[in-house]
Amino acid sequence: MNNSLQGALQASGGQLQELVVALIDSAFDKDLTVRAAMENSLCDLGKHEPALILSSCYSYLVKHSKLPVGHRVVILHCMERIIQDTLGRLEVGLVEQLIRQASTEMTNSKEVVSEWQTKASNVLVALGCRFCNEVMSELQEKFQPGVLPHFFVIQTMANLATANVYGMVPFLKVTMGTMLPMLGLAKHDNMRWVFATALSKFCEAILDYVANPEKAPDPSVKKDFFSGEVDAAYDVLFTVWLYSK
Repeated sequence: MNNSLQGALQASGGQLQELVVALIDSAFDKDLTVRAAMENSLCDLGKHEPALILSSCYSYLVKHSKLPVGHRVVILHCMERIIQDTLGRLEVGLVEQLIRQASTEMTNSKEVVSEWQTKASNVLVALGCRFCNEVMSELQEKFQPGVLPHFFVIQTMANLATANVYGMVPFLKVTMGTMLPMLGLAKHDNMRWVFATALSKFCEAILDYVANPEKAPDPSVKKDFFSGEVDAAYDVLFTVWLYSK
């Protein structure tokens, strides 16, 4: 541990909080070297004080609603790195706040703002590696029957199916059942791509799950359990989408 970090950790609660806010303020400095140093300092502190740093990042995003997208991207990336390093130490109350904020960041713009929304999605996937139920509860609120969802809601579920097979497979029958009518609503290539990618990752997760029943929370689950939904999805992909202009 370097001397500056050790000194920061020995500071009183108020002083440390002020330091953290100063680091977050400087995390989007015009000088890329300064920016990288601030981000690394936040992440280093986060390994030792994850609740403090993550709650400070959360509060900063909430308080600064007009913050430039680039600054939000840096903060979200710091949060993702800290979550990956400290996931087993996080408490559910803080996690639920982080999930709600990341979900808001991800879907605030109806247009695709890839860098911003990808970082927010990555935060949700990182949290979902342990708190899959909580993440899926949030995503399902934005994944309602008959309404075309946000691109990144689908992408997040797809990536979560890869990151946490055993957490996600129990959700997949209902998820694919809700998704099937949406396929007919997807007229643009980017939405068709994300649906197809999600179906692919869902199927891979199912195959992984049934191939390792000794690790599965419900070893009675078989491939046949999902065959109706998968067959219906492939009918759309191969008889409608492949022949469209």
